[in-house]
Amino acid sequence: MGDRPGAQYDARAMRRRMIALITPVNLGGAVLVFVYFHWVDHTALEMSRMPRLGELVYFVVAFAALVFVGYRINVRWSAPLHERDGEGRLSEAGCRRALQLPFAFAAVSAVGWSLATIIWGVVWPLIDGSFDARHAVRTMFGTLMAGSLAVATVFFLVEQHWRATLPVLFPDGRLTDVAGAPRLSVRTRLLVIFLLICLIPTAMLGIMAYNHAVGALADPSRADAILRNLVMAILFLSVVGVLASIRLALFVSRSVAGPLATLERAMAEVERGRFDTRAPVVCTDEIGRLTEGFNRMVRGLQERELLRETFGKYVSQEIRDEILAGRVALEGQVLEATILFADLRDFTTWVEASDPREVVRDLNSYFTEMEAAIRGQGGLVLQYIGDEIEAVFGAPVDKPDHAAAAVRAAREMRARLAAWNAARPGKPALRHGIGVHTGTVVAGNIGSSERLSYALVGDPVNLASRIQGLTKELAADVLVSGTTRARIGEELPLRPLPAVRVKGRIAEVEVYALG
Repeated sequence: MGDRPGAQYDARAMRRRMIALITPVNLGGAVLVFVYFHWVDHTALEMSRMPRLGELVYFVVAFAALVFVGYRINVRWSAPLHERDGEGRLSEAGCRRALQLPFAFAAVSAVGWSLATIIWGVVWPLIDGSFDARHAVRTMFGTLMAGSLAVATVFFLVEQHWRATLPVLFPDGRLTDVAGAPRLSVRTRLLVIFLLICLIPTAMLGIMAYNHAVGALADPSRADAILRNLVMAILFLSVVGVLASIRLALFVSRSVAGPLATLERAMAEVERGRFDTRAPVVCTDEIGRLTEGFNRMVRGLQERELLRETFGKYVSQEIRDEILAGRVALEGQVLEATILFADLRDFTTWVEASDPREVVRDLNSYFTEMEAAIRGQGGLVLQYIGDEIEAVFGAPVDKPDHAAAAVRAAREMRARLAAWNAARPGKPALRHGIGVHTGTVVAGNIGSSERLSYALVGDPVNLASRIQGLTKELAADVLVSGTTRARIGEELPLRPLPAVRVKGRIAEVEVYALG
């Protein structure tokens, strides 16, 4: 149903505006009919060319009565547009009426023109004492023809102006979900306008030519005058027909081209990366359904982009794009990678001496700096464990120089920590230890059926953690295993340390300190 319409929508002001739009259209049509049957139709030759005062008064009073009746019908019909539920939304009936409004105003105008055929074709001649069956039929037919063009103009004019209000009443754009909403297809719209533009002028010209011919044959002495009148009538109908045809053609072209142009602009915005763009849905035809589909598509793209950006907070942009493109296997694979562990020193003492909120802020700030160093070298932070960081280089996206990248990241982490401490005057400086090791691991999505995380399994992971723990004993902030050292050659300054034994391993481990 329609969502909260907002303060800019006023049903009474809308109704007054619509009445102000359609009244001149109907009045113009009535005046044209009046002019035609008093000065253009050949029967005018037999009648006084200037209407009498009583006829003018009758015309004004009758038209005013029709306008008043139409207004009262519209007031009663549009009452549901005033109805709101507790949250200020349109009722179900109000939603239907909102989408039926152009049809309703056109229908009221059609009823008015139907009554006008009787009021001017039958009632007035009876009052005037000039009733003639043939002339009454001709008047009623001409009035209906003019009324058809007026009703079509009313429909498209009201629809054009009402479309500016529909997005306010339906901000979610789901017009086609409203039960009972009329759906005038583009094909039907074009067909109706084509028939109105072609058939009505043709029918009018044909009947007019026939009547003039019958009149000329009935009274040859007046043939010249009737012929001159025919030429004038043809010119009159041609001018009126062309103007009405152009007006209707403009209306129908705008009703189709307008939403398509808006949709085209919205597509251009999406091409520029504006996934918050929405095209207003202003109709229930094929274009409306197309626009709703476009909005659903853009909403999906926005959610995908949000997922993409959120995912990008956990991995580097390159890794994110590789995973989302489906070029990375996450179900499990054996590969060689370099694992990095970093752990804060004296963390417990620092926590006990500091405000918890300050600890969280400082930890987040520290992790931000460290992750920037890791991601800058193409690494992936697998998890934060308390004050510890576990990261990997060379997985899930292959990186030929993963060993050197991990050591470069460790060196940058050292530099960033020094700069971070310097930016915190008056606070205790934090220290950390980093261990780096290269080996063959099993990598993939690991966890329960409800929650998974990308993780590494294998002895190299445990050894990297043990090497990080050795930084306390060997008084070095960055330790690199001999395996990693063999992968990077002489690229980085590494100082050999005595081989050490680590928990869980019989053989001693060769380690190097980063200079």
